[in-house]
Amino acid sequence: MTSPITLTQSAATGHPACSRTFPCEPSTAEAGRTLVRDALGIWHLDDLADVTALIMSELIANAVTHTTCRSIRLIVGRPSATRIRVGVVDRAPSRLPVLGRAGHADESGRGLLLIDGVADRWGYDLRGPHRRPWGKEVWAELLTRGDQG
Repeated sequence: MTSPITLTQSAATGHPACSRTFPCEPSTAEAGRTLVRDALGIWHLDDLADVTALIMSELIANAVTHTTCRSIRLIVGRPSATRIRVGVVDRAPSRLPVLGRAGHADESGRGLLLIDGVADRWGYDLRGPHRRPWGKEVWAELLTRGDQG
């Protein structure tokens, strides 16, 4: 069982965020979904919990599948009053996300396609010095209800 989350202030924007480090393994997806649901509940954005939890699960699955990292950092934040951002930080800066083309018979390869279809936007940011990054964050953002059509 995880402990209750504590939201911290993001120095760059002043908006709340939370993050936790977990093992880079499939079982972390459940902890990621819980982290998302808890944060969105605190922010009274429960209507976005299902889709945001799905995105977090897919980001975790990509890190587990495509890196050899031992741990990953999960981040749930609000870069602005009208956006939710979830991200996964790993220590594999050379393994950049690529929007795949899974065939009908393929059992995997649709995670980023799914994220691309449901998120307002997604991308990645390298972490560390420009010439020698130590990792990357793959992230996705959703608009809150107040900013949607």
